[in-house]
Amino acid sequence: MTIDFSLYLVTGRELLPPGKEYLESLEEALQGGVTVVQIREKSSDTLEFLEIARESKILCAKYKVPLIINDRIDIALAIQADGVHLGQTDMPVHVAKTLLPVGTVIGVSCNDPDHVKKAIEDEVDYIGIGAVWSTTTKKLDSPVVGVRGVGSLLQALDGTNIKAVAIGGINSTNALRTLHGSVSISGHRLDGIAVVSDIVASSAPRSAAQRLRIILDAWIHHFDAQSRVTQVYDVGTIKNGVVELMRLIRDKSPLIHQITNVVVTNQSANATLALGASPIMATASEEMHDLSRIPGGLLINFGTITNKGGMTLAGQYANEAQKPVVFDPVGVGATQFRKTTASELLNAWQASVIKGNPGEMASLANSNEVQAKGVDSVGSGFADPASFIREIAKKERCVAVMTGPTDWVSDGVTVVKLENGNKMLGDITGSGCLVGTCVATFCAGASLMAAAPGTSPGPELAKLVRGDMLIGAVGGVLALTVAAECAAERSDVHGSGTFLPALIDELYNLKPETLLSRAKVQVL
Repeated sequence: MTIDFSLYLVTGRELLPPGKEYLESLEEALQGGVTVVQIREKSSDTLEFLEIARESKILCAKYKVPLIINDRIDIALAIQADGVHLGQTDMPVHVAKTLLPVGTVIGVSCNDPDHVKKAIEDEVDYIGIGAVWSTTTKKLDSPVVGVRGVGSLLQALDGTNIKAVAIGGINSTNALRTLHGSVSISGHRLDGIAVVSDIVASSAPRSAAQRLRIILDAWIHHFDAQSRVTQVYDVGTIKNGVVELMRLIRDKSPLIHQITNVVVTNQSANATLALGASPIMATASEEMHDLSRIPGGLLINFGTITNKGGMTLAGQYANEAQKPVVFDPVGVGATQFRKTTASELLNAWQASVIKGNPGEMASLANSNEVQAKGVDSVGSGFADPASFIREIAKKERCVAVMTGPTDWVSDGVTVVKLENGNKMLGDITGSGCLVGTCVATFCAGASLMAAAPGTSPGPELAKLVRGDMLIGAVGGVLALTVAAECAAERSDVHGSGTFLPALIDELYNLKPETLLSRAKVQVL
C-alpha cells in the first residue's frame, strides 16, 4: 500500500497531559493532519495493548490513516494492522515476513550505515532514522545521529523505493532545521518526520499537528520547487548585487551580533562600523532571544570557546527569526574539543554560511588532504578546490567560503572564484576573522534586501534564512580583499602595524566604483 509518511505520529499514553483521554488526543491529532500512526505500548500487558490497538484502528480507519504497531507481530495480526515497526533487537524482518500477510508495511529503526544496509537487503518499506535529537520519551541504546548525520544514511537509499522518516526529539521548533539539514549530497530528502511528545503531550494536539503540517507542506513544496529551478549567476549579476548590498548596509546600518574571540573583538567591531553597520559583541545566553529579533546578522566565531551555551541559543534563535548565521570555526582541527563543539553547534542550528581556511574546512569535511597547525592552514591546499567547496556546501546545506590567496565561495551548485587581496593580510592577527565579520555584515544586508517592500516574499515558512547568501558571502570577501589592496598601496603603510588601521580606513572609504573596477570574479 502507498503511505504518506510526512507526519508520522508515535503514541505514548504516559505523556498525555492531565485531563486528556488517549482516544480524544489521537482523534484531534488525526484532525490536525497526522498521516500515519504507530502505536507504541512498551509497558502494557498483552490484553491492554490489544484493546488500545483495536480502538486506535477504528479511529484511524475513520480518517483513512494507516496504523502501524510497534514491535508486537501478534497484536498487528490480531487487529489486521497496516504495518509493523521493528527495532534492531526486535524480531528479524525475514521472520516477520513469514508471519505477516503479503502487503503488510514493515519499517525498521536505523542508527548507522550497517543498519541501513541490512534494511535494504531485507527490502523493508521504510526506515526510521534516529535519534536525530536527544529525547526523553525513549531510552536511547545508540548514539544520537544528529541532523548532519542523516544525509549519508539517506544517500544509501538512492535507487531504492524505501522511504525514510526522522525520529527523536522532533518538534515544531526544530522541525524545519531537521528537514532542511537532513538532505544527502545527492539531493535525497526525508519522506517525513516522526513526532511523539510535541503532539501527545500537548493539551491541544490538533493545533500541535497543524503547526507541524504547515511547516512540512511549505518545506516540501519549496524543496521540490528548488530542485526543478536552479539560480543562475554571472559575473555582472554578482558584482552588481554586491554593490547594491554596500549601499543598503550604509543606508540601513543593520545590527551585526558577533560572538567572537577575544583577540579580534575590537578590530571586528571597527570593521563593522567602517562598512556602515552596527556591532554588538554580546555573549550572555540571557540576551540571545532579544538580539535575534533585531534586523541584522549573527557571526559565531569560536576562536576562544568560553560561551557554548550562548552560541547554541544565538544560532537557534537566529534560525527562528530567519536571520543569517555565519559560522567561523577558527582552529577547528587543533583539538578534539573544538571538533566536538563545532559538530554540536552545526547540529543545533543551520549555518547560512560557513567560512574557514583550507585546514579548517578540511577538518569539518573529515578530509586529510589539507592539514592545519593551530589556527593556520599549512601546505599547498586542495588539488581541486572548486569541487571541494561545492561538495562541502552541499553536505552542510549552506554557502561555504574557503579563504586563502584565492578565495572560493559556493552554494553547492555555483562556485565563485575570487582573486583579490594582499599578502599583508597574512601578517596581521585575525584577518580571517575580519572576513567573517564582513561576510556577516553583507549577509545581513542581503537579508534586509529580501525583506524590503516590493520584494517577493516567497514561501517564507520553508526558510531558515532570507536573502541571497551567496551574493552576501561574495560581497563580504570582496569588501575586505579589495580594501586590503587599497591599503597596501598607500604611502603611509610601512608594515603590519600601519596596515591594520589603513585597512579599516579603506573599508570605511570603499566606494562601489572601486569595488566594481578591482573585483576579480570568476563564476565556474
